[in-house]
Amino acid sequence: EQRRQAVAPISTDNSIMAVISRAAADPTCDIEKMERLLAMHERMQAKTAEQEFNSAMAEMQCNIPTVFEGAVNIHTGNSYATLDHITHTLKPIMQQHGFAITFKVESQDKVIKVTGILMHRSGHREQTTMSLPVDIGKGRNDVQAVGSSTTYGKRYVMCALLNITTGETRDDDGQGADGSDTEDMRAQVVADILERV
Repeated sequence: EQRRQAVAPISTDNSIMAVISRAAADPTCDIEKMERLLAMHERMQAKTAEQEFNSAMAEMQCNIPTVFEGAVNIHTGNSYATLDHITHTLKPIMQQHGFAITFKVESQDKVIKVTGILMHRSGHREQTTMSLPVDIGKGRNDVQAVGSSTTYGKRYVMCALLNITTGETRDDDGQGADGSDTEDMRAQVVADILERV
């Protein structure tokens, strides 16, 4: 009978916080029961945050363009998108959808470990890690080698977390489809070609 009386008002209350408040006010509620209620509340919050993260990520994916490969590796001749260009392109889109990214870098035994952490305003976060050798390239000192590997790692980890693709064709927001290229777009293409040369 006592259980039935205790459960009846709780079942009509949709707020888990109200349930926790009632339990906290009840002198017969033991600590173990409170801890279970709080753990259940945390799981529910985490699940909601994950759902919001996934929903925002799915929506954001539709707005992420292919990032233009505007730089050329002088050693290989291959074009690539710089970290600065990727960040400049993605930051406003990420902000619009409530995302931010940060990196953690560790160095041990000539290996650079770069971890990217993608956070959403809901509180959920995802991360991925890439381990790279120190980039001892021609004419680089030890500090520059670590910096090169760190930048490389950040670029690829960011692309992995956000599913970013890069390409040699600049995204013109569909302007080229109807032949209405602007002078600014043409000037930018010329500048890109000259920079690559």
